[in-house]
Amino acid sequence: MLREGLAIVETVDVITPLVNDPFTFGAVSTANSLSDVYAMGGTPHTALAVAGFPTCDYSPEVLKLVLKGAESILDRAGVRLMGGHCFDDPELKFGLSVTGTVDPDRILRKEGALEGDILILTKPLGTGVLTTALKGGRLDDSGMEEAVRWMTTLNDRAAEAALRAGAHACTDITGFGLLGHAFNMVRGTDKDFILRLQDIPVMQRVHEMIDRGMVAEGAYRNMKYLGEGVEFEDNVTEEEKLLLFDPQTSGGLLISVAERGLKAFEAGGVFARTVGCVVRGDGRVRVEK
Repeated sequence: MLREGLAIVETVDVITPLVNDPFTFGAVSTANSLSDVYAMGGTPHTALAVAGFPTCDYSPEVLKLVLKGAESILDRAGVRLMGGHCFDDPELKFGLSVTGTVDPDRILRKEGALEGDILILTKPLGTGVLTTALKGGRLDDSGMEEAVRWMTTLNDRAAEAALRAGAHACTDITGFGLLGHAFNMVRGTDKDFILRLQDIPVMQRVHEMIDRGMVAEGAYRNMKYLGEGVEFEDNVTEEEKLLLFDPQTSGGLLISVAERGLKAFEAGGVFARTVGCVVRGDGRVRVEK
């Protein structure tokens, strides 16, 4: 804690390319790195770049474009890039170490959901499926426009709305997928999350790509790891399960809040969909059709 009412938060995240364009990759990676601070209700201030760079495969111009993409998002967020570190690596990697501040009395934590809360999701699902389809040649760059738009959308306004709404719990949806992060919010508690499949927003062409077998390996790992923590209605298909386990990059926030809190998102013009509710239980996630 720096002083009464002000504490520091530190995060770091590094990813490999999900898109073909270096500038866009830098922008996506940066939005993804900043998300951890927003998910805690904090404000990012400074960042250090972390880059793994295959010097034998790419020219320095590629790294310059990645950094320009990063700066485009940092400028939007009002964050200063203070420096960083680059190392030789066989695969291109990029991310940020971010320093921010937060009011310790208003930190958004993943624990704390209350019985009777609704569950709000602030971005649609599907980035893992669509980036897998891009790598598999089933989508071209134009088919990624929606995914890129969401991956470069900051979670700042969603976090601000969550704070105004008096959210009881919050996390951002990333590599463990919606179900993995939902389970982390409820695990070890006397609450259950009920998610309604029909209410969960999904990007265009995601279902089509799943039908074509374009599923990220991480979705299968998530399903295997979290199988005992999630219950599905009998009519939920394998494809639908994989969608909910799909690893997201720069995903939205999953927020547990009293129903009246939804007005804060509507007033702020923040994309927010009610996808479920919190009930008494034994620390599981239940998916209904």
